[in-house]
Amino acid sequence: MESLDINSLISDLALILMLGAVATVVFKMLKQPVVLGYIVAGFLASPHFTLLPSVAVEANTEFWAQIGIIVLLFSLGLEFSFKKLIDVGGSAILTALIIVLGMMSLGFVVGKFLGYGLVNSLFLGGMISMSSTTIILKALTDLNMRQRRFVPMTFAVLIVEDLFAVVMMVILSSIALNNSVKGQDMLGSILKLSFFLIMWFTVGIFMIPTLFKRFKRYISDEQMLIIAMGLCFAMVLFSMNSGFSAALGAFVMGSILAGTIEAERIERLISPVKDLFGAVFFISVGMMVNPEVMTKHWSVIALLAVVVVVGMIVFGTFGMLATGQPLKLAMESGFSLTQIGEFSFIIATLGTSLGVLDKSIYPIIVAVSVITTFTTPFFIKQAVPCYNALYKVLPKSWTRLLNGYSENANETEGSETHKLWKSIISRYLVRLVIYSVVIIALIVVCRSYLMPLLFKYIGNNMWGRLACAASTMIIVGPFIVSIIMPSAKRSEQIQLLEKSGNVSYVPMVVMLTISAILSSLFLAVILQAIYPSAVAVIAAVLLTLVFAVAVAAFPSRFRSRLSHIEKRFINNINERENRRTGRENNLVSDLHLAYMKVGHDCPFVGDRLRNLDLRSRYGVNLVNIQRAGKLHPVPSGDMRIFPGDVLGVIATEEQIQQLLPLVEAQTEHADAPAQDVRFIHFAIGMESPIVGVSLEDSHLREDYGALLVAVQRGEDDYISPTPDLTFKTGDILWIVGDPKRLARLK
Repeated sequence: MESLDINSLISDLALILMLGAVATVVFKMLKQPVVLGYIVAGFLASPHFTLLPSVAVEANTEFWAQIGIIVLLFSLGLEFSFKKLIDVGGSAILTALIIVLGMMSLGFVVGKFLGYGLVNSLFLGGMISMSSTTIILKALTDLNMRQRRFVPMTFAVLIVEDLFAVVMMVILSSIALNNSVKGQDMLGSILKLSFFLIMWFTVGIFMIPTLFKRFKRYISDEQMLIIAMGLCFAMVLFSMNSGFSAALGAFVMGSILAGTIEAERIERLISPVKDLFGAVFFISVGMMVNPEVMTKHWSVIALLAVVVVVGMIVFGTFGMLATGQPLKLAMESGFSLTQIGEFSFIIATLGTSLGVLDKSIYPIIVAVSVITTFTTPFFIKQAVPCYNALYKVLPKSWTRLLNGYSENANETEGSETHKLWKSIISRYLVRLVIYSVVIIALIVVCRSYLMPLLFKYIGNNMWGRLACAASTMIIVGPFIVSIIMPSAKRSEQIQLLEKSGNVSYVPMVVMLTISAILSSLFLAVILQAIYPSAVAVIAAVLLTLVFAVAVAAFPSRFRSRLSHIEKRFINNINERENRRTGRENNLVSDLHLAYMKVGHDCPFVGDRLRNLDLRSRYGVNLVNIQRAGKLHPVPSGDMRIFPGDVLGVIATEEQIQQLLPLVEAQTEHADAPAQDVRFIHFAIGMESPIVGVSLEDSHLREDYGALLVAVQRGEDDYISPTPDLTFKTGDILWIVGDPKRLARLK
C-alpha cells in the first residue's frame, strides 16, 4: 500500500490557505466577491506563477477540492428543501427550465462552431447555463436593491436552477461515460435518477426528522455536526454505489435535512466546514488558470462572455414573460442573471475528473466567470433604462398584449369543482408515484436477499415457495393497498355531488383502473420469481381482487391507517413551518404552542417583558425563551427580548398569525460590508452641524449610528451626556461609531 506523504499534504494546504487568506482580505478591501480572491490565490499557488512557491503535489489539492465539492453541495441542499420548491411554484420552474434549455442549446451550438466535439459542446452548454447565486446576492446587496420587486422571483429561479444543475450533472456523467447521446440511455438515466431521488427523499423525510425528535435531548452541537457530516458522506457513498456522483448524494442529504427543525442549527454548525473546504475548491479552480491558454483563446473568452450576457438576458426575460410577469420585472430579472459561477466550476471539475473535457475549456470558463462577475452590477443597473428605451419603441399593440397576458396569467381561474378534481388527481398522482417507487425498492430487496435466504434454509419446495410468497406479500401488501385506496375522501365525494349535482365518476374509474393494473403488475413480478409465469399472472389478478374487496369491505380501517402514515410524512416535510406556527402542536381547545424567532427589526427588541404586556395586547402567553442554547422557562418580567431569541408562545392560530410578522420582522442584510466602529474622540469646530444643537435634537444615533459617551470641556471637565446638553465650539466628543460617518461632525 502506497504511503501518504504527510509533509507535502500539510505544506500544500498551508500554502494555499495562506495565499487564500491574503487574497480574500485584499478583495474584501476592494469590495469585490471573495470568490475572485480565491481564484487569484489559486493562480498564485499554481506552477503557472513562478514568483512564489507552488504546490508540491497537485493531487493533494484535488483531494481537498473533492471534499470541498461535497460540502458545498451539502450546504446548498440545506438551503434548498422541497418545501421551498413547492412554495416558489410553477412559474419559477418554467422560467428556470426555459433558461437552462435555452442556454444549453446556445452553448452547444457555440461549442460546435468553435470545433469542440459532442461531449465537450454539451459540457460547455451546461457550464454557461447556470447563474451564480453568490455573485447575484453580493451585487444586489452592494447596490441596495434586495427589496426590489423582482428579487424574490429571481431567487426562486436560482433555487430551481440548483436542482436542475444536480440533475444535469448526472445526465452529463452518463453521456460522458458512453461518449454519445442515445435517447434510450438518456431516458434510462433519467428514470433511474427519478427512482432513486424519490426513494431517498421518501425514506429520509419519513425517518430522519422522527429520529431527531426522539433523540433531541441527547444531541449536543458537537454530536449534531458529526451526525450531519456522517449522514452526508453516507449518502455520498450510497449515491456512488448506485452509479451517481458524490455531489448528487451530498445535495440530496442536505435537501432532506433542510426540512427538519434542526436545519438552521446544522447550517450554522456546518458553515465553518463549508467555508474551509469551499475555499480550497475555489483555490483549486484558480490553479487551472493558464495565462498562455487565456492569451491564445482570448477571442473565445470574449465570444462566450457575450453569449452568456446576451443569452441570459434574452432567455431570462422571455422565461419571466412566459410565466405572466410584467415586462419591466422580466427584464430586471433577466439582466441580473448575466454571469456564471460556482456550478460552472463544479461541472467543469466533473468533466475533467471523467477525462472527457478539453484542457483548454477550464481556464476559458474561469476567465468568462471573472469577466461576467465584474459586469454583473453594470447590467443590473442598466435594466430599467433599457426597459424605458424599449417601451418607447414597442408598438402600442404589443404593450397592450403583454399587459393583458400578464393580468390574465395572474388571475385565479377555474370553478370550485375543477379545483377539487385537480386536488384529488394531484394527490392520486403523488401517492401513485411514491408508493410505486417504495414497492419497486422492496421487490428488489426481497428478490435479491429475502427469497434466496428462505430458499437456502427451507428449500426450493412447496413450503419454501409459499414462505417466500407470504413473507413478500406481508412486506409489500400495505403499499399495494395504499395504491388501490381511492384518492377522493368520502367528504370530497359528497362535496363533488353537492356542487355539480350529477358528478361524473369517469376520472375516479380511470384512477382505480390504473391502480388495479399497476398493482397486478407488481404482484406478478413478485410471484414470477417463485412460480411459472402463467400461474404468477393469474394469482396476481386474483390477489388484486382480494385487496380491492378488503379495501371496499373495511374502508375506514385502511383509510385511518393510511392517513396516519401520510400525515406523519406531511408533518415531517412541514416540520419547520409547523413548529413556527404551532399548527400541529395543539394543546387544548384551539390553543397551540408555537416557536418564533425574534428578528432584528422586531419592535419588542430591548424591551422588558412587563412593559410589553403581550397577554393583554395580543392575547398570547409567553411560556419560555431559548437564548444561546439555554432555555429560560416562565421568564420573569425583568427579562428583555433580543434578536435571535426563540419565543415559546401559547395562543390560538389566529393570534399566532397576527404576532408572527411582528416577532420575525427582519430586513435582509446578507453579506453586508462590516462597518469600522471605534471608540474615538475629536473636537468640533465652528462649522459643525451640531454646534448650538442639543443632544436630543442632534439625532446622533439615528443619523450617524453613534453612541456619545462623554463631552470634554476644558482640560479636566467631563460632562455626562443628557438630552438637554447643548454642544459648543471646541467641545471634545468621546464617541463610539464609524470614523468616516462621524467626520461630518467635526
